[in-house]
Amino acid sequence: MLRLWQLFCQAVTFAVAVLFVVWTFHPEWLRRPLAPAAPLPTIREVAPAAPGEGETTPGLSGSAHAAERASRSVVSIYTSREVTRDNPLRGHPLLGPLFDGESQSGEQPGLGSGVIVSQNGYILTNNHVIEAADAIEVALADGRTAPALVVGIDPDTDLAVLRINIADLPAVTFADPSRARVGEPVLAIGNPFGVGQTVTHGIISALGRSRLNLNTFENFIQTDAAINPGNSGGALVDMNGNLLGINTAIFTRNGGSMGIGFAIPVDLARGVLDQIIRSGSVTRGWMGIEMQPLTAELAVSLDARGQQGVLVAGVMRGGPAARAGVRPGDIIIAIDREPAREAAALLNQVAGLAPGSVTQVDLLRAGKRLVANVEIGRRPTEPRRRSPG
Repeated sequence: MLRLWQLFCQAVTFAVAVLFVVWTFHPEWLRRPLAPAAPLPTIREVAPAAPGEGETTPGLSGSAHAAERASRSVVSIYTSREVTRDNPLRGHPLLGPLFDGESQSGEQPGLGSGVIVSQNGYILTNNHVIEAADAIEVALADGRTAPALVVGIDPDTDLAVLRINIADLPAVTFADPSRARVGEPVLAIGNPFGVGQTVTHGIISALGRSRLNLNTFENFIQTDAAINPGNSGGALVDMNGNLLGINTAIFTRNGGSMGIGFAIPVDLARGVLDQIIRSGSVTRGWMGIEMQPLTAELAVSLDARGQQGVLVAGVMRGGPAARAGVRPGDIIIAIDREPAREAAALLNQVAGLAPGSVTQVDLLRAGKRLVANVEIGRRPTEPRRRSPG
């Protein structure tokens, strides 16, 4: 009897051990098959198609007029990519043989928005919306869908250009960015959380936002119009339905809108769009230096009390600035006689210079003024600093 009891205990112990291993590393073996996933939501037509570009339904005014005019130019973007993960126990000296050859793979879906900027199929969106995607599907506001090809990307501004093969598309109208004012009402249009095209209302909260460490080149429009995951790449429009910016990021602590959203202004987006359509990439000037603000304490230590400028924190070996004799610790006072006051503005100024051109850089070194003639190089593409969100 004792022998039978020992055998029973050993069998139970072994069964529990096997159950523990299976539950830890292959829980799906113990679960019932899941019901088939629901299909992607059908994008309903927010605004009926108008007989001519810019025409709207009679009687509409204000935000309704702007929403009807702009919403048919905003699309939903669905992406997918193959993801494969090896089992962590592969190669384990004891348990490895049980799992050799085992790996988990599947499709990882993505969601975003975009704006039709040309009747012949060009769409502007965020780079992080389509980054690493194996397949991209675009759904128009009228319910039509089409696969999209990537024309080009610009990680430095988090912008990308797609193209679909559908003719006579309702292209958005670009706004004049110089007329944007803080306090003016705006609409954000996109596909938040995949529920379908949605319009939210707010105001321009601030202009020229930078130092957010989101992109290399920053000049954001801040808005309190609700922007949520899925709105990225969608449109921020004025009360005439004209495109003011591309919605790209939010400040959040819970994953949803907290009234602080950011859009890339239309003038920056259009410059990137034009270069990508023309050449497939974006070319910017580059000097090969790392810059930082010149604080009052640093100015005193560098014998530059009361001086305005930007501090050269580092110089890339063999880069354009190094070849011209620029050193770490130098203070850039001006470029092409234009005063240098902020690092972000100086970065944008250098980016606008043509590679191969020679620019005059006025420096202050140990209290002495110097001039360096720097031959501008082509800025290398940097990896994006943030994860999609």
